[in-house]
Amino acid sequence: MNKKYIKIAISTIAGVLLFGGVAYVVYELTHKTEKEENAIPTAAMEQTIVEVDTIVLRKQTFQKQILCNGKLVAIQRAKLMCPKAGELLKSVNVKNGQRVSAGTVLAVADTRDTNTALEKAKHDLEKAKVELQDKLIGLGYDADAKNVPADVLKKAEMTSGFYSAKYALKAAETALSDCRLIAPFSGKIADLIARPHQRGDKFCTLIDDSFFDVEFKILESELASVMTGTAIKVSPFIDESIVLSGTVTEINPTIDEKGLVAIKARVKNTSNRLLDGMNVKVIIENSVHDMFVVPKEAVVERDGYHVIFVYDKDTHHAVWTYVDVLYSNLSSFAIIGCEKKQTTVKVGDVVITSGNLNLADDTEVKISSEDY
Repeated sequence: MNKKYIKIAISTIAGVLLFGGVAYVVYELTHKTEKEENAIPTAAMEQTIVEVDTIVLRKQTFQKQILCNGKLVAIQRAKLMCPKAGELLKSVNVKNGQRVSAGTVLAVADTRDTNTALEKAKHDLEKAKVELQDKLIGLGYDADAKNVPADVLKKAEMTSGFYSAKYALKAAETALSDCRLIAPFSGKIADLIARPHQRGDKFCTLIDDSFFDVEFKILESELASVMTGTAIKVSPFIDESIVLSGTVTEINPTIDEKGLVAIKARVKNTSNRLLDGMNVKVIIENSVHDMFVVPKEAVVERDGYHVIFVYDKDTHHAVWTYVDVLYSNLSSFAIIGCEKKQTTVKVGDVVITSGNLNLADDTEVKISSEDY
C-alpha cells in the first residue's frame, strides 16, 4: 500500500510541476508580446518628425514659358527630275540619306545620241568655216578675216552658214551637259526612286537641313508674349535631351477660325537625328523680373488653393501658407501671397521643398541641411 501511495504522490508532483512550467512559458510569451506592443507607439512617435529640404525665398528672374507643338521644315527643299525625262539613265551616283555638296553630279543620262549630235555640230562648224573663208576671198579679203569690216563679216558669216553652225555647236554642248543632273545646293538625298538603265521622270528630293524653320501655333491670348526675335527652345519628342535654340522670324498677321496664330521660328541643326517634317515640342521663353520663384515640388493643393509650407526657425514647425501662382514653367512657379486668404510671403522665408505632401499645419519637421 505504501508503494501505491508513493507512486500516486510522485505522479501528482510531476503533474503540478509540468502545469507550472507550461503556465510560466505562457506568461512570459504573453508579457513579451505586450512589451513589444507597448514599444511600437514610442518608436512610431520618434519617426513622426519628417525630414525636409528647404530653400530661402528671394526675388529673382522667372523664365515664363509657353508650351506648344510644332513641326520642323528644312530651309530648302527641291524635287529634282531626271536629267532627260523619259530617257534611260546611264548611272545613279547617290543613295537615300546621302549628304552631297552643291555641284555634285547626281546622275547621268544616256549620252550616245547627244555625243553623236555634238560630233556632227563640230563637223558642220568646220565646213562652215571653209565656206566663210571662200566668201571672204571672193570679196577680196584675206581668209583669216583680218581687216574685214564688221558689217561685211557678219553678212558673210550668215550667208556661209558659219553663224548657224556656231550656235548649233553651243546647243549640242548644252544638250550634252543637260545629260548630267547637278545638285543645285548642299543637302541630303531623300525619296530617291530612279534606277540605272531605267526610264523615268522623277529622280529624288534634295533637302537642306542645315537650318530648320519651326512652324507652330499659339493662342490669341498668348500673342502679347511673342514678337519677332523672341527666344525659343525646340526638342524632338523622340529625345527631349536634344535642345535647339532659335528665334521667332515670322508672325502671320491673321487669326484662324480656332483662335490660333501661325508662328515661324528658325533654329540651327546641331544634331544628326533631326529630320524634315519631324514633330517637336516648342518652348517660348520670356523673362519676368522680381519674382518669388519656387520649385513645383514646393507647392501643394489644399481645399482648392495652392499652399506652401514655411519653416519656423523658432518652433521648428511647418507653417501652412496660402499662395497664388502667377506663372509656371516646366520646373518652377512664380508665387505671391494669396489675395483671398490675405496671406503674404517675403524675402527670407524658408520654404519646404520636399516631404510636404502629407504635412499638416504646425507639424514639427527637421531640416536635412541647414544651409540658410
